[in-house]
Amino acid sequence: MAKIQVKDTEITVVQANNAEYICITDMIKAKDGDFFVTDWLRNRNTLEYLGIWEHVNNALFNYGEFAIIKSKSGLNNFKISVKEFVERTSAIGLYSKAGRYGGTYAHKDIAFEFAMWISPEFKIYLVREFQRLKEEEQKQLGWLCLALLPSSGVKLIPN
Repeated sequence: MAKIQVKDTEITVVQANNAEYICITDMIKAKDGDFFVTDWLRNRNTLEYLGIWEHVNNALFNYGEFAIIKSKSGLNNFKISVKEFVERTSAIGLYSKAGRYGGTYAHKDIAFEFAMWISPEFKIYLVREFQRLKEEEQKQLGWLCLALLPSSGVKLIPN
């Protein structure tokens, strides 16, 4: 688990399903007013994006159930939680976790789109900080490899 700082908001980044997931519950704290992830999830454009993302990345996605959910989007009484969305559609791009370090997490692709809902400026800073985190992890990995090479018996031969 790592943390990044985006416009005075600390955001958790975790590894899950061999990918990076970003805590959108943390991100929502940067939006003015009382907003919730369910407000974003009830938006028709959000659902269209999620459906396309799942189509590209998830062979087990339940399109029939997704079509029912999507047909209700935009109605005043429509509301769906991340947990219900995942259970009904077998989605892999979002997940909710209760307890310590809990919250709603989104695959980085989806989290970047969520950031745009907060504000274009927030998205730019989120992407920048995420890239900085990945570059820092690569540097650390490089140093770790250099530290382990002598004990592995591998000899580097200069060009």
